[in-house]
Amino acid sequence: MADLPKEAEESINQLQILEQGLQSYLAQKQQFQTQLVEVESALKELQISKVSYKIIGNIMVEASKEELKKELESKKEMLTIRIKMLEKQEKQIKDKSARLQSEVVEQMKK
Repeated sequence: MADLPKEAEESINQLQILEQGLQSYLAQKQQFQTQLVEVESALKELQISKVSYKIIGNIMVEASKEELKKELESKKEMLTIRIKMLEKQEKQIKDKSARLQSEVVEQMKK
């Protein structure tokens, strides 16, 4: 990168930082999506089960289906909000990255 203009080097460094941030957001989003699938699966099972249980610490105790459904719906809503937030941040990073890439190309043409 010694032949590149200083502005181009700085922009490339910023691009690398953005890419690392994007990877972090994608990993978080994947974790939340996995949890969301688990919650949705639990809600489906809850509909067809006669008895419901809840894990507290290292033990499983019988729980009210209605109470458990409320907890799962609340968790589902929270996960959905977090995923949407991460998708919004992901889009912002991608947009900023695209602008920086264009700047780097222009700087390298000089």
